Amino acid sequence: MNCIIIDDEPLAREGLLLLLQSMPSITLVGSFNSPRKAKAFMQDNPVNLLFLDIQMPDVNGLEFAASLPKETLVIFTTAYSKYALDSYQVDAIDYLVKPVIKEQLERAVNKALLYHGLLNRPGVTESIEIDFMLVKAERRYHKIFFKDILYIEGLKDYVLIYTDENKIVTAMNLKTIQKHLDPNSFARVSKSFLVNINHIDSFDKHTIYIKQAEIPIGDLFKKPFLEMYLGKTFSDKL
Repeated sequence: MNCIIIDDEPLAREGLLLLLQSMPSITLVGSFNSPRKAKAFMQDNPVNLLFLDIQMPDVNGLEFAASLPKETLVIFTTAYSKYALDSYQVDAIDYLVKPVIKEQLERAVNKALLYHGLLNRPGVTESIEIDFMLVKAERRYHKIFFKDILYIEGLKDYVLIYTDENKIVTAMNLKTIQKHLDPNSFARVSKSFLVNINHIDSFDKHTIYIKQAEIPIGDLFKKPFLEMYLGKTFSDKL
């Protein structure tokens, strides 16, 4: 998987480059100090993944990410944690706060590799019934019962459906799939995530924990989620 670094700080670019050299699963094909230079490079060269800073002099990283083709994946690397929720508005794979730690970078890269593989072989939704959906993926038909879905993640023009057994991607958006789900069981908790409240292990004011997944709660979705999950009496106390 080809990747590039975009950061206006030379030391940040060099530090990330050194970390990425130990990861044979990706190939660094460029390093740039501005999105404008990176965009010119990307017009003639295939790039699958960007490591992208946010606060840069010429173009804001969030704005640049929003302009990218749907198949291009983004991992933000920034000194500011305050943009984390904004990063989900542009379907970022991950959000790393500088200084970037190798273990965190490896997890983010592995997540990008997973998504890259899934998006290159998306499933096709054959039908949606009352309590299940049928998705054809990799020459197999998968019957996915809604009660077994842990959570659903929206990414570009696709949804990734997570169960205990599978991760399946199909061409659909969150709004469409949500119409077919039980509103008493599934809650929209951010622009990018739907969760099955019956599978929630725990949560705090910012994050929902299901199995090993940490799912962010968007500010606009926090109050409706708490009222749905806890009831209005308890949610008002938080």
